[in-house]
Amino acid sequence: MELSSVPTDAELRELAQAVADETLRQRLMLVTAESCTGGWVAKTLTDLPGSSAWFDAGVVAYSYEAKQALLGVDPRILERVGAVSEEIALEMVSGALARFGAGVAVAVTGIAGPGGGTVDKPVGTVWIAWKRRGGYAHAQLFRFDGDREAVRRQTVAAALGGLRKTLTE
Repeated sequence: MELSSVPTDAELRELAQAVADETLRQRLMLVTAESCTGGWVAKTLTDLPGSSAWFDAGVVAYSYEAKQALLGVDPRILERVGAVSEEIALEMVSGALARFGAGVAVAVTGIAGPGGGTVDKPVGTVWIAWKRRGGYAHAQLFRFDGDREAVRRQTVAAALGGLRKTLTE
């Protein structure tokens, strides 16, 4: 599926449907762990009728404390590398799978803007991680352009696209 630079609602729904179909086909449950998207990945997935057959849970954790309490993120790693990092995306996705009965998970952490960016981590910096139960987590760095909504839409699309890939590999 060829996406526009900033995906439309219809494009996000199409991606979500592909994830739903594959998750259901494999008889898996899915969990999300989100920071910069504020639950948008979970919303897009659960907008689909019948999502309770394959969607287990969604965690929105913005603060360090929430990431630690809800997802088991190691506070030493948070202090060392910050929330927007490969290590934290991997901790979030692994923690989501550990805490819920799901078979596959996605985690997102990033800087959607308009503020909060730095020279090292400008607005639009996003880490996304995916993991299947019993497998290894993998994460990818993205640099998205645009305003807060554009960064978040692109993040949702990348999260769903990576889920589809994780489910079919």
